[in-house]
Amino acid sequence: MYYGSEFINNHLVRYCTEQKITFTRSRPYRKNDNCFVEQKNSSVVRRTVGYARHDTPEELELLNKLYLRLRLYANYFQPVMKLVEKTRTGSRVTKKYDKARTPYGRVLTSRDIAKRVKQDLRRDYKELNPVPLGREIDRLLDRLHSVAERKAEAKPCSTLEYIST
Repeated sequence: MYYGSEFINNHLVRYCTEQKITFTRSRPYRKNDNCFVEQKNSSVVRRTVGYARHDTPEELELLNKLYLRLRLYANYFQPVMKLVEKTRTGSRVTKKYDKARTPYGRVLTSRDIAKRVKQDLRRDYKELNPVPLGREIDRLLDRLHSVAERKAEAKPCSTLEYIST
């Protein structure tokens, strides 16, 4: 079985094998699922965090805290339109979308989700407030950017930069 090295390492494969966890990269017969993951990376993660390389332990800690809050904000309070139908007539493509709803709202109306899960989600929703959550996200982003700026200022010049001055 082939595993992409950018995603899976030998330790993870060994752990999954020992724990008898089936490792899949997409749903069966849905080879185009990856585009939906990449779309969310773009619309949620990249739009919020950007493309900078955050590679210090301090940045990792901030990112982990940020992603916990960002997940709640995006899933409970950010409505999205879901593509329902795409029709091609010659070179013209017509797309139809359903009404914009939050992922939380979609889960509550789904028949495939257990009542217990929906109850847990409702309980979690009642404890959330989008205003303080948004402020906390902004605060963490400010801290992340200041750490990244400090890191950039502390970075030593390369040999080429010394030669050109």
